[in-house]
Amino acid sequence: MLEGALSWQLDMISTGHLRPRRDPLNPDLFIPHPNLDDAINRNICQSEIEGGVFLDELGVGAALEVETRNRRYRVEKRGDNQILIHGHAKFCPDPVVVELRGSTWGGSMMKEGFIGRGMRLEFRHPSFGVILTSRIKDIRECVRKPADVRTGQPVFASSSVVGSPVCSESQ
Repeated sequence: MLEGALSWQLDMISTGHLRPRRDPLNPDLFIPHPNLDDAINRNICQSEIEGGVFLDELGVGAALEVETRNRRYRVEKRGDNQILIHGHAKFCPDPVVVELRGSTWGGSMMKEGFIGRGMRLEFRHPSFGVILTSRIKDIRECVRKPADVRTGQPVFASSSVVGSPVCSESQ
């Protein structure tokens, strides 16, 4: 029991994120934390199944298309916990730099720095404060190609690394 709790603490110290433990003999198998409620372990396990991406694992300039139940956002990493986001008529009709807080299941528990399917994206807007999106349906990585010679605009290709193979420039 103590060994399991200790490995979660060490991961938290080394990476800054509370990431699930893995069975050393079967790294695809999630091991529930012994000190967490079953509902919390279930949410963590579900986020592992549905997938997502930690912002700190992306390079600066990496672009994602995040489709929620109600909207489609374009997100670009700008730096530590900083993203350029647009796609909401009221809060970000034009690209705006915000602080990504992470994803939540709708309660107070948050997976910091994470954008995850089935969860709600939470970010701090400079004018509107904390914004919580509807549930994320899909996440797609946008791969930037050289600019279109006719228009000079960047061209984005699809990548199925994070989600389905469709991604478009939405500016």
